[in-house]
Amino acid sequence: MAGGVGGSSSVNGQIAIRPPMADYEDWAGLGCAGWSPKDVLPYFAKLEDDELYGDEPYHGRGGPTPIHRTPQDAWGGVDTALSRSALAAGFGWAADVNAPDATGVSPYPINSRGGRRVSVNDAYLEPARDLDTLTVRGDALVDQVLFAGNRAVGVRLLVDGQVVTEHADTIVLSAGVIHSPAILMRSGVGPALHLRPLGIDVRHELPVGHGMQDHPMALVSMPLTEAAAVRTPHDRHTNVCVRWTSGAGAPQHDLMFVSLNQNALSMAGASTSTGFGAFGVWLNQNYSRGVLTLASTDPTDHPLVRERMLSDERDLSRMRHGVRALADLARRPEATEIMAGPLEKENEALFSVLDSDSRLDDHLLATVMDAQHGTSTCRMGATDAPGTVVDSECRVLGVEGLRVVDASVFPSVPRANTNLATIMAGELMADRIA
Repeated sequence: MAGGVGGSSSVNGQIAIRPPMADYEDWAGLGCAGWSPKDVLPYFAKLEDDELYGDEPYHGRGGPTPIHRTPQDAWGGVDTALSRSALAAGFGWAADVNAPDATGVSPYPINSRGGRRVSVNDAYLEPARDLDTLTVRGDALVDQVLFAGNRAVGVRLLVDGQVVTEHADTIVLSAGVIHSPAILMRSGVGPALHLRPLGIDVRHELPVGHGMQDHPMALVSMPLTEAAAVRTPHDRHTNVCVRWTSGAGAPQHDLMFVSLNQNALSMAGASTSTGFGAFGVWLNQNYSRGVLTLASTDPTDHPLVRERMLSDERDLSRMRHGVRALADLARRPEATEIMAGPLEKENEALFSVLDSDSRLDDHLLATVMDAQHGTSTCRMGATDAPGTVVDSECRVLGVEGLRVVDASVFPSVPRANTNLATIMAGELMADRIA
């Protein structure tokens, strides 16, 4: 179980897209006081250094996280094809997807500068390395939180195979959607029916690990012409997205198209040397919820994750609509002109079931992947709501001195990649805790 300083921002796709403010209207409606659009927007602005739109009132300039957009003349072949196909199909153009209420075809904002990734380690931690108040300890695995009575007073670590304890007045877990809930459960904070069979004494019963969400994603694979194929490993895998609403009565911006200049899944099974790309669609707003449980009490054992994507019929029907719309985009001349072979042959398993709801449902349930945007295993909400683990100040219910600040506290997966939303939450809570 290896981790890098900077968390997932050290390895992710560098997508710096904000969720629409409608997400935070929903959060406020769920009892998350202080997380409304007017509360979070200043922190989205504070964290960024947007090279194009930094002077707009809803943006920021000079913040720790650079916001770059790849110029269109440097896009990949699939980027250009998705943009042209979606525009021709009637989707609008939104040059700044992070502007309030932006919808349609947009360049992806990226947290990079001069072609190099800027992770949260680069942006926040490196400038603070010399502070007397900061100690960074590598190769340390957090086992559990230590308590004195009902108050968290420290953590137990494994360092080079040895047990080490550290004490503090306030404990903040930021181990992510997988390991923050795992640490809580090993500490006796979680569902009693799960913890007791593992021999864990239940300190406080909470629905830790329940409610997980992610973005289920489906692909249409594209065999690319030599001119459209990616040429070097340094080329961006994606630069274009299309945020849109599936239909009347659906949640706003509940679907997202994305370009994939490199499609590793198709490349792995390819019988030719021609490059492969893809158009993708993911469900941006979800009702389905999964569950995370401990495999054992051993902190070196990864937890068990059952995402249960598309288990809610409302999600399945919208995903069905989204993948059919995706296939229509891939069939347009703006897309087929970059293909080196027949689209239907490359996607035979999908295209053979497109006209049947039941067969398409079976195909989607068997093949959708997650977008690696996991959230909501330590959900924030009203203190009397049955799914709540932390309150609006990210304090774990039922104990003192313990908070969780990461994407695990999101009430639901936001309608965007989780990178920027997680940084915003860190900025906001750093001010509140201070």
